[in-house]
Amino acid sequence: MNIQPVILSGGAGTRLWPLSRELFPKQLHAPFGGESTLLQHTVLRLNGLGDQYPEVNVLPPILVCNEEHRFLVAEQMRQIKIEMNGLILEPVGRNTAPALTLAALHAISISDDNVMLVMPADHVIRDNGAFQRIVYDGALKAVTGYTVTFGVKPTFPATGYGYIKRSNVSAEGEGCTVSAFIEKPGEKKAHQLFEDDCYLWNSGIFMMRPSIWLAQLSYFRRDMYDICKEASDKGVADGDFRRVDVPTFELCPSDSIDYAVMENLASNEPLIDIESRLLVIPLEAGWSDVGGWANLQEEAPHDEHGNAILGDVITHNVKDSLLLSSHRLIAGVGLRNLIVVETADAVLVANKDDAQHVKEIVAQLKLEGRSEHQIHKRVHRPWGDYEGIDLGERYQVKRITVRPGASLSLQMHHHRAEHWIVVSGTAMITRGQEEFLLSENESTYIPIGIKHRLVNPGHVALEIIEVQSGSYLGEDDIVRFDDEYGR
Repeated sequence: MNIQPVILSGGAGTRLWPLSRELFPKQLHAPFGGESTLLQHTVLRLNGLGDQYPEVNVLPPILVCNEEHRFLVAEQMRQIKIEMNGLILEPVGRNTAPALTLAALHAISISDDNVMLVMPADHVIRDNGAFQRIVYDGALKAVTGYTVTFGVKPTFPATGYGYIKRSNVSAEGEGCTVSAFIEKPGEKKAHQLFEDDCYLWNSGIFMMRPSIWLAQLSYFRRDMYDICKEASDKGVADGDFRRVDVPTFELCPSDSIDYAVMENLASNEPLIDIESRLLVIPLEAGWSDVGGWANLQEEAPHDEHGNAILGDVITHNVKDSLLLSSHRLIAGVGLRNLIVVETADAVLVANKDDAQHVKEIVAQLKLEGRSEHQIHKRVHRPWGDYEGIDLGERYQVKRITVRPGASLSLQMHHHRAEHWIVVSGTAMITRGQEEFLLSENESTYIPIGIKHRLVNPGHVALEIIEVQSGSYLGEDDIVRFDDEYGR
């Protein structure tokens, strides 16, 4: 039995701002201070499943991500030595139902009608062994035509989760049929659902054959199916990436898996010509969607006072709080039930009970045309990253890191000159018709209008300081003549 993992990595994670940004969202971070990101943990979650259940073969994953994140996602897969069955790029976000549809169409096009395990890229599973046992149980149902969802026993009356109603709690060992999906109830309703054993939180994890999903979507949302099918059929391969047709996909409605299909399956009689059998299996494996700072505070390691401390932090008389430092020392005195998050360009201070409203700050930043909702001070690129050190009138200073073997594009600027100083490593410089090497403590000057390129030919990271000067210093003042990343 083959299992095709499908990882949905298109979310923006606005409720984890300022750590999560539009161009570097939460699934690409390691929020608990470890080495692996949430995305990497998700992909590695099935490692060893075939050893535990020899009849199971786990295929390389299919990932769906925002086009802006493509190089970051590909690099994170390279770091953990994961081959992919496809990295599908969404030119615009249209929620999870279109994303899954693109993955299902791709899965059928490259292989048989294998069972898909659909997982969001930004969840936490604490008990991996239990998770694999539950996945195996789900696969045995999905391979026969069931659509399987996984529900989590509520631990509090959450208003931020959807709920699944089981029709027969006593049958949960074999999976229970589903009689209703309820999306993010109000506070009063959430308390009622919490008290009723029939209800589970919706984990957002599903298993089904791709043909089953496509038949269901075609029945309930033919408009969405037709657009996704056309966008996929017109798509092209671009190296490791699979690009869909942009003008077609932009016409696609935005909807979630739950609204587009699952709610309809739960509330309709069995349908002619399509499979509509829907089961929920309890997911007792230490699940969390890390949807906001309060969730992260619960999941992170705690000290004896109930505090989650990450980074350079000193406290006195602090209780039940999260303090996360990325760059500078945080000193907390007399704090209770607070979230304090420090990054290079923003600091968040929030009451834990109101932390879900951080997304309103993100909306305000967008409204004011600021950049802090979108990028960090350290900006990731396919060749490495850069970080702004200083900015003034007609000058800017950056620290640039280039990965071993990586290359910036052959480019020129109309409005700025650049001075490069090598801090560590070796740089291969193209400047006009010249090509030469620079070592530590050596420098060069790139005049306005001269074609140039920076390459790291070595086996260690190259770090340089770049001083820009000119009348305009924006990132859009780049004319590319050759770029191995296709930008």
